[in-house]
Amino acid sequence: MADQFELRAYCYLDRMQPQYAAFVGTITQGDLPIEGMASLYVEMAPGNWVFRVVDIAVKATDVKPGAQIVEREFGMFEIHSLSQEDVIQAGQVVLSQLGLKITDRKKPEIASLQVITNVNPYQAQLLNRFARGMMLVPGQTMLVLECAPAAYINLAANEAEKAAPVNLMHISSVGRFGRLWMAGTEADILAARDAAVTALSQIEGVP
Repeated sequence: MADQFELRAYCYLDRMQPQYAAFVGTITQGDLPIEGMASLYVEMAPGNWVFRVVDIAVKATDVKPGAQIVEREFGMFEIHSLSQEDVIQAGQVVLSQLGLKITDRKKPEIASLQVITNVNPYQAQLLNRFARGMMLVPGQTMLVLECAPAAYINLAANEAEKAAPVNLMHISSVGRFGRLWMAGTEADILAARDAAVTALSQIEGVP
């Protein structure tokens, strides 16, 4: 199996933060997560492998699937539970069945990182039309972060929210790049940025 399978992302979240969990709840088509749950995102290629891998994960322990997405190139799924142990064990069973180690995943790369201070009212209005989370208030500072593989943006968002009282505006974790928008004071955004970058840099994997 492993000869045909590429583990693009293996992304564990130990505890979903309030805004992050609320945002995921607005976009998920599966079981709804809540604050405090542990979560695991797995991204793979080819995309159709997601069906088999989700089957392995949900049969391993009492975890619930929140997302199962198949695109032209990649597949991605998310599972969650109030039990960190169950989520970790489900992930370990998946890796074992595939004959892989966690370090066989791809190491995330930051594709774009921008901090925009004192956002103009007109730009704020434009951006708010695409945000499904908190609204961007004119004059705030905004963080824009993109990474690849896309699923790792979930870890970046969750760790950023842990680090500072920022407003989560938008997360996109499907496709070639994951995207994150956050807003707040300049000091809070810088703290959130540093936490997100640190979390991504600490993930071991292949280039």
